Amino acid sequence: MKRHFIGLTDTGVVRTANQDSYFVDDKLGRFFIVADGMGGHAGGQEASRIATEVIYSYLEQYWDSPLASEVLLRQAVEKANLDIIEDQHNNPERRDMGTTVVVLIFRDEQPWCAHVGDSRLYRWRGSQLEQITDDHTWVGMALKKGEINAQQAKFHPWRHVLSQCLGRKDLQHIDIQEFAVEPGDRLLICSDGLTEEVTDEQIQAALTNLKSCQETAQELIGAAKAAGGSDNITVVIVEQE
Repeated sequence: MKRHFIGLTDTGVVRTANQDSYFVDDKLGRFFIVADGMGGHAGGQEASRIATEVIYSYLEQYWDSPLASEVLLRQAVEKANLDIIEDQHNNPERRDMGTTVVVLIFRDEQPWCAHVGDSRLYRWRGSQLEQITDDHTWVGMALKKGEINAQQAKFHPWRHVLSQCLGRKDLQHIDIQEFAVEPGDRLLICSDGLTEEVTDEQIQAALTNLKSCQETAQELIGAAKAAGGSDNITVVIVEQE
């Protein structure tokens, strides 16, 4: 099955440095990664860079191995976590750095996703938008338990408090799942620099317009910047033909 895809990132309006990183497998369209770093300019940039490069390298190295896709993803993300911790140890000035990550792979044409943190994966199908990942935040957990509603979650003062991220020895859980795609589906991976500024309804409208992946990504980034652009914005769009 053929896929069209694009990855774009923007510093935004307020920040002076971009702590997001992403990877798109340009040649074969096998895997896609978005990471949103934290811990100061240098720390955040380094954490997201390490996560993206380590996961990409691990997937590339073991792609044709007999490892099950779930195991391959878990080991790749765990390796990234350990490498970030090692860098913290070697560079104490970066001891507080960490990063979110979303990894999307197509292995034997079956899509799988792994994620840690509050960067997201969405699936658009037939003009309907569905969030595939759950945010690893205090607010995300409260929403899942029914303690708050979606409107309260959008403006909750603790909405940025991560319950887990890469770069922590106590990383407890990596969400890994397989899901279905059909011809015409569009998948969106993004950092919270997009979702903090742009509503799901706006994302759905942009994906429904069926412009090219490049035009749609540019439209989403432009909308986030027009709404304030308070954070770095990274968008990867994958369209299943």
